[in-house]
Amino acid sequence: MPTGTPEARGAEPTDVQTIANGAPMGWQRVVEDVVAGRGLDAEGAAAILATPVDQTLALVGAAGELRRRHFGNTVKVNYLVNLKSGLCPEDCTYCSQRLGSAAQILKYSWIDADEAVRQAELGIQGGASRVCMVASGKGPANRDVDRVAGMVGQLRERNPDVEICACLGILKAGQAEKLRDVGVDAYNHNLNTAESKYEDICTTHDFADRVATVEAAKTAGLSPCSGLIVGMGETDEQLVEAVFALRDLDADSIPVNFLMPFDGTPLEGTWELTPLKCLRILALVRLAAPASEVRMAAGREIHLRSLQPFALQVANSLFLGDYLTSEGQEAEADLAMISDAGFEVLGASRENVGANPTIRRRGVGTAVAPNA
Repeated sequence: MPTGTPEARGAEPTDVQTIANGAPMGWQRVVEDVVAGRGLDAEGAAAILATPVDQTLALVGAAGELRRRHFGNTVKVNYLVNLKSGLCPEDCTYCSQRLGSAAQILKYSWIDADEAVRQAELGIQGGASRVCMVASGKGPANRDVDRVAGMVGQLRERNPDVEICACLGILKAGQAEKLRDVGVDAYNHNLNTAESKYEDICTTHDFADRVATVEAAKTAGLSPCSGLIVGMGETDEQLVEAVFALRDLDADSIPVNFLMPFDGTPLEGTWELTPLKCLRILALVRLAAPASEVRMAAGREIHLRSLQPFALQVANSLFLGDYLTSEGQEAEADLAMISDAGFEVLGASRENVGANPTIRRRGVGTAVAPNA
């Protein structure tokens, strides 16, 4: 599990960043420009990240105009099914499933199709309109794609209206097309961080491999889902670089993950985020990609904490319940939060403050029911 405390996280800035010409650029003008359709540049992005503490909620409210313009009052609920956990040959420093990880997570090979469908349907019953089927590893062999195709076929037959997203790693030629043909709607492959930062977090593949997989999914007609992980030691400049790379990819959905620094990984004990900084990051993503689905994803419970409802003012999507190797907020609490904040679950007719993430020991790979 991650070590450290919320108090160990980075300090909040106290004034607006000074731009190259010596004059501060306020977030208000940046938001006005984006709302008016003039777009976001690096100078404006820097100003958003440097928004003072006492103005951050006002920034979120203003940026929320774009969220409401494109997504109204709805929140899209997504649900993860971990088809294969741990046992990964990649060395991504942030990941509890990485090569050499000592994190005490569940490890298991491929679950069978019936179990995959059963788990997915628990999420659907909880209000999820999209199921993301995930497997650890660098990328699938063709037989793995066939295996997932069988699961997708069963799920699609029983739930014809659900969206299905696959997340299987780096794709080889023809694999995206196979997934499309069996009924997969979207493909997730996160860029995770800036190209200039990438060698610091992974050496077993590179940034270009990730970009190529997202492009292959787009070319095959799959909806591109690609996001990032924040809080890994990146500078503000690198954060802007990563967000603009996602904008350039024209990702339909952008999950924003907040680092969960598991014990037994190279980033254990890394706490660089505050709740208000997380809000500024989400606002930046919304301003950079106004029409994209912005998802507050893993780590939201321990980094946004009590400010999660405010994040829904700019984010229009979240994962319900548990993540791949950690437990999330109870599904009932998620749904109550959406309702209490005045939002509605898309397609539906409806105390972790400072806590470390709890290793997932229920749901897929166990005999214990998930929290859907």
